[in-house]
Amino acid sequence: MPPSQLATLPIAANAFVTLFVGFGINAILRPEHALTFFEWTLPANIADAETVSSLTAIYGVRDIFMGLALYSAAIWGTKKSLGWTLIAASAVAFADGCICYTHGQGHGDHWGYAPLLTIVGTLLTGLFD
Repeated sequence: MPPSQLATLPIAANAFVTLFVGFGINAILRPEHALTFFEWTLPANIADAETVSSLTAIYGVRDIFMGLALYSAAIWGTKKSLGWTLIAASAVAFADGCICYTHGQGHGDHWGYAPLLTIVGTLLTGLFD
């Protein structure tokens, strides 16, 4: 059986998708908690904290969008389209990790799951069939 036909790949993809949507909802509703995934905290200054909370909501909307795009590829697209969309989402996770790295913390959490997204996505594309 070619790797792209493994029944577990769409299940793994949907698990990642659900995480994106969950992270997005969390970022919108609980910005202070969402920052813990980056190992950051809200600034003490109220104006700065409000700005960071607003930016965290933007990050939340981005994650929900990625999740919905991935759900769409999973439901109405092909395994190949789902795979390439997962690979694109992994680039976002790698970028988040790089940004955290420049701040000295939080990068390990992002770089831990980004390669998994890349692997599952690559297998779904059929590149290893």
